[in-house]
Parts: sequence; C-alpha cells; structure tokens
Amino acid sequence: MVFDKIQSLIVEQLDADADAVTMEANIQDDLGADSLDIVDLITSIEDEFDIQIPDEAVDDIKTVGDIVRYVEKETGDSSAD
Repeated sequence: MVFDKIQSLIVEQLDADADAVTMEANIQDDLGADSLDIVDLITSIEDEFDIQIPDEAVDDIKTVGDIVRYVEKETGDSSAD
C-alpha cells in the first residue's frame, strides 16, 4: 500500500513515531520536518515509486495524505485506504 511505504519512509527519515504518521499529519507542524527534510523525503519518494514530483506539486504538499494522494494519482495505485 502507498500509505504504508510512505509512512515507513517518513519514520525512517524524520525519526518520527509511526503512530504520529497519519493521513492528516502535517509534515512540518506535526512531524517536525524542515525544508531540507522535505527535499530528502521527496527524493526518497521519487526513488521508491519511480516518479518525478515537480517543485510546484511539492509546494502543495502539506500533509502525509497530500503525498499519498499525489503518489496514487501518478502511479494509478489507490490501495492506500
């Protein structure tokens, strides 16, 4: 599932508690990511899912759910419920 993979990446990269990584969690406010963390996370997501996320799309990503929905849209995988 897309969410599980993204959750795992976030836990690993941000040293976040898995229980805190929910669809509603704000990447900066709730999970403590700074701008460099976000760049690293986006790069890992691009590598994991073999997609490219343009800068303008990154600007619209605020929550874990935003990332999941973007990846689902790009990969056609909607099994993240």
